[in-house]
Amino acid sequence: MNDGGSIVLTVGIGSRRGTPGATVGAATRGALLAMLPSLALELAPRRIRVNAVSPGVTDTPLLNKLGVPESGRDAMRSKIPFESFGSSQDVAEAVAFLASDAAGYITGQDITVAGGYGLGA
Repeated sequence: MNDGGSIVLTVGIGSRRGTPGATVGAATRGALLAMLPSLALELAPRRIRVNAVSPGVTDTPLLNKLGVPESGRDAMRSKIPFESFGSSQDVAEAVAFLASDAAGYITGQDITVAGGYGLGA
């Protein structure tokens, strides 16, 4: 990687919010979050920024492939203050921002793109 570059890790909120059946995925994504600050410090002398984006439930074809019934989707939406799932565009815009010069002084951070999921009880 060239000096002054940007690395954006895609993590997901599952590493911080329990989901039955997702233990291995949570552990691997959690490892990315654990290495984030160290990698940011290691690469800082080269002005390489290292950040992460953690999407919440995102309306993609995977939701249909997983067979999540409408009642399950309604239950998930009820826990999101914006009461809707994010889009792939929402996630892409956060990644594009972190990769851009506009985020030139941001490193070692994780941006959660989840419509406020997890803020309430």
